[in-house]
Amino acid sequence: MDAIADKTGRKTRGDAGAGTVEAAGIEELVDSIRAIIARTGSVPPERVVAEELSVKRHTLRRALGVLRARGELEPARAGRRASTAIDSSRSLVNSTNPLEVMELRLMLEPSLARLAALRASPVEIDRILRAATTPPDADPIEADMVFHKSVAAGARNALASELYVLLHRVANDGRLRFTDSDATLLPERVRLRDAEHRQIAEAIAARDPEAAERGMWQHLATLQQKIMGRLAPGGSL
Repeated sequence: MDAIADKTGRKTRGDAGAGTVEAAGIEELVDSIRAIIARTGSVPPERVVAEELSVKRHTLRRALGVLRARGELEPARAGRRASTAIDSSRSLVNSTNPLEVMELRLMLEPSLARLAALRASPVEIDRILRAATTPPDADPIEADMVFHKSVAAGARNALASELYVLLHRVANDGRLRFTDSDATLLPERVRLRDAEHRQIAEAIAARDPEAAERGMWQHLATLQQKIMGRLAPGGSL
């Protein structure tokens, strides 16, 4: 649209032109946020990002919304909901056990892997592939969490993701951990686990939902058997 004169005689852009400029500004902000994520490995608090980029919080949230819509960030969670989930997980820990946790993981996570194979964006698939291998200097337990969370995010189902977050908190409570020593003390177990993760990740990248679902189920079934062995009479905790 050609420039038009306002009441003062100055030439201004039409509405369409203004919208184009505004969209370009959001894209520049999106690129800046990507650079921060690449540098820090995650998105810092909104206040920190807004100060670093010298933008208002509402403008920053628009750019973050673009990244979430494109599958480059996990869905936002309201503070009250997150707080409620934490309170719920604390209560559940006192009323469940590791075998119940594994039963639910076996019901939920293979389906999330299937959905990720069908829905994950290229950025999410790249994140899943990278998370499938534990970096040499990383904590193995944390690396395992990162992989499973990246698969859940790739499923692109907000409700399932919320359920997984709650399950993740319960499963990783210290009172319910029975396999940490393998990941911490036995490098061979980490290598085997990474091989299982890579099999799942490659199936997701190949857009093969059956293989992704099957790979996740087999991976978790192996972990379930390990927990059952440790809980059996004479088992080592």
